[in-house]
Amino acid sequence: MKLIIGNKNYSSWSLRGWLAAKQSGLHFEELTVPLYGEEWDQRKRQSEDLAPSSGKVPILWDGDAVVWDSLAIVDYLADKVGRDRFWPKADDARAMARSMVAEMHSSYLPLRHICPMNIRRRMEGAELPDEVKADVVRILTLWAEARARFGKGGPFLFGTFCAADIFYAPVVSRFLTYGIGVPGFAETYMEAVWEHEWMQQWIAAAESEDWVIEQFEEPARA
Repeated sequence: MKLIIGNKNYSSWSLRGWLAAKQSGLHFEELTVPLYGEEWDQRKRQSEDLAPSSGKVPILWDGDAVVWDSLAIVDYLADKVGRDRFWPKADDARAMARSMVAEMHSSYLPLRHICPMNIRRRMEGAELPDEVKADVVRILTLWAEARARFGKGGPFLFGTFCAADIFYAPVVSRFLTYGIGVPGFAETYMEAVWEHEWMQQWIAAAESEDWVIEQFEEPARA
């Protein structure tokens, strides 16, 4: 398999696809393409690897099969290695995990727009508009419910690391970057995600990148 991803410091969807590939336990080749550079538009037009997704990342190639979109990648890999590797076994826990992942996939646009992922950056006193604060409250509410109902088997949302943690890992990064205050249970969860072996590998690679995308170096204006 081959996984095409964007800059590790900035590309939240790439992080999800990469964590999904790691979670599968399958061997994969990793190819990073620098996003938003001067050659990016030309590369999108010319690269056969990027063509099926219209230049969006992540993209997973598995022989002749190509999968783009991080949620589709999770589903495809779960089909290959078994659902239980990605999702809780119990019906009620799995129902909530799938719903949380779907909500993350389709929602929280203010948080994404105003607070782009920037793993290397730490900001103090970032002023967040009300719509971003509402996203934060919603996310913390979901985290609290998942931990209270299903988190007794470990430090992650549903106890053991699963697709829900994969999808909320970039949110953990955003909360840290923009100094967003969270209650104690969320701090503990965020620490577990941040210290996860795979996250540490990604963070180290992000910190060693020399790409700087100026539009993601400050919070966006509402």
